[in-house]
Amino acid sequence: MEDITGAPQCPADTAELRDRVAAFVRDRVVPHEPALDAGGPEAAAVLQALQAEAKAEGLWALPLPSELGGRGLPLRSYAHVAEAEGASDHGPAALGSAPLLDTLMLWRHGSPGVRDRYAERLVTGELRACYAMTEPETPGTDPFLTATRAEPGEHGTWRVSGRKWFTSGASDADLVTVLARTDGEPADREGLSLLLVPTGSPGFRVVRELPVFGAGGQWEIALDEVVVDGDHLIGERGKALAVAGERLQLGRTLRCLRWLGQARRAFDLMRERAVTRTRSRGPLGDLQLVQRHVFESLLALRTTRPLVYEAVARLDAGLDAHVEVGLAKVAAARALQQVADAAIQVYGAAGLGPDTALPALFRTGRAARILDGPDELHITAVARRVLRST
Repeated sequence: MEDITGAPQCPADTAELRDRVAAFVRDRVVPHEPALDAGGPEAAAVLQALQAEAKAEGLWALPLPSELGGRGLPLRSYAHVAEAEGASDHGPAALGSAPLLDTLMLWRHGSPGVRDRYAERLVTGELRACYAMTEPETPGTDPFLTATRAEPGEHGTWRVSGRKWFTSGASDADLVTVLARTDGEPADREGLSLLLVPTGSPGFRVVRELPVFGAGGQWEIALDEVVVDGDHLIGERGKALAVAGERLQLGRTLRCLRWLGQARRAFDLMRERAVTRTRSRGPLGDLQLVQRHVFESLLALRTTRPLVYEAVARLDAGLDAHVEVGLAKVAAARALQQVADAAIQVYGAAGLGPDTALPALFRTGRAARILDGPDELHITAVARRVLRST
């Protein structure tokens, strides 16, 4: 089906790669989504098989540093691929792009020992990592109130204690980067640090899974006097938010690209349904209210994409992108929820059941308006920056 959703011009040397990734996700990953969503040993086996296929076809770790065995695609090129692979929640993991944020963080800010021990193994898929910032009793929008603490231990180590939740992939991660207070008191603007914690360490515990609208993947974890080597401090002591901010800007932009991919998937499903579903008086697409759903969804996609790719351009150029990322994050989350909701309406009862991806796409869109910072956080932050610049 023709793409009328306003995708930006893809560089010639990336278009063929993007199309191959799109085909891989459509033909290999999507058919296995029910098993992957269910989790457990079967999901792990399916994912491992998909990863082997991606490696065999030269589609593995496309945006990861070439020094570590990745393809090294720059962000301006990878953005088009990210949208294609993001059509499925499982696309990045199947194609080896999922560890990009953790790998870049360790590569740029980790000690030589951390880089040598972990970075390349993250790229190959031998190790998995996750990131723990939010806490059950602490507002996620105010990291200065972080209650998790890391105290100096013997022989230059750290002893980390606290609780984190909504930590993606914590149940099978080998490493978790933990935001903890190493200096000062709660609410101090300085004194927060990032520590890389091996999950096999004594005192580390997965507390429970936190289903999001019935879907798994988020976890609550506890750390009870976990001993961490001194060289596992990521970045400078007390300067965690500089590293976290760098990670968050790129991470939010990547999520926006993947949400665009999922919104387009929902749009294509709606469009096909409107054309092929017939009533006694003709196809659904003849109804003006269905046409309105199609129009509003197309409008959402075409007005959101430029915002996302503007954020990509500024990050790729090394420029500050706080305003652009904030606009993109809110717009992309809203667009995914809106388009998925419209597609469900056009499908009717069939859009509520297990025979299409629409319930999962809608769930992702609704969660997107809270995860990675709620809409209200980004709206306020962008507005303040704009007002300060007058």
